[in-house]
Amino acid sequence: MIQTFLQDSPAQAPATALRLGTRQSPLAMAQAHEARDRLCAAHGWPTETVEIVPVIASGDRIQDRPLAEIGGKALWTKELDGWLASGEIDFAVHSMKDVETIRPAELTIAAVLPRADVRDVLVGAESVAAIPPGARVGTSAPRRAAQMLHARPDLSIVPFRGNVATRLAKLQAGEADVTLLAAAGLARLNQTGVGHPLPTDHWLPAPAQGAIGIECLTARADLRGWLAAIDHAPTHAAVRAERALLLALGGNCHSPIALHTQADGDGLTLRAALFSPDGALRVEATERFSVGDETAPARLADRLLAEAPEGIRAHFHGTALH
Repeated sequence: MIQTFLQDSPAQAPATALRLGTRQSPLAMAQAHEARDRLCAAHGWPTETVEIVPVIASGDRIQDRPLAEIGGKALWTKELDGWLASGEIDFAVHSMKDVETIRPAELTIAAVLPRADVRDVLVGAESVAAIPPGARVGTSAPRRAAQMLHARPDLSIVPFRGNVATRLAKLQAGEADVTLLAAAGLARLNQTGVGHPLPTDHWLPAPAQGAIGIECLTARADLRGWLAAIDHAPTHAAVRAERALLLALGGNCHSPIALHTQADGDGLTLRAALFSPDGALRVEATERFSVGDETAPARLADRLLAEAPEGIRAHFHGTALH
């Protein structure tokens, strides 16, 4: 259900339609419609006030290789970044787990929508323990591969890329025995009956999983003001902490990291685990801190890297290594 956030005095609608850029995959389009609907509801605008402008991202065009081999997360954002810079769009909607940790100063994540289900969903078996011995796990995510191999070293990983429908079709065609999808994405596509959600006490999600962000030019004070009405502060705080942890760890698309953030009053509890790519090694630590404590993620990163064996540290370049 879309929460309206309707203000006492609705903001005057812009003179011309605002252009919201998005990737054109079915999931990205669903996220764009949610962002548009929330923004228009918050200000009492007709939905025609926001025009959705789709773009084919490089990450959608190139599907035969793992993302980490062909340019990383920038492949999801560079076309939209270019359109923002040129003025072809006014703002862009992103799945926050696909946004690079370091963004240009000219761009600002002005709003993060309420976070959806953060869990991964296992498709093809009822649980990790129930996967048949020696089965093939279809995934191109280093986090999912390492976490699965840590729990089940008897399994093998086969590359699996594409949108939700593509990956489910590959599974149906027998290219793998099981695969993993984000619960949030399935819910946004109205496919909640697919697979079995994995509990976060045993299986940690990706940083910023389940969160939708809206980005605009930092100089656009008008847009930042409008978008502030739909910014969900608890989600934004958790995502900011998770992204700060990534930055402090100095990881990249090859670095397996899994984490989960829980809100507790005015504080956050961030639990994170680092793996070696083959899943053989694992280190975990937890930090509880007040919202707004910008030093806490770096402290957690330092502790994780200080305790990690070399087989994990080799894939990170954070401050604890210097």
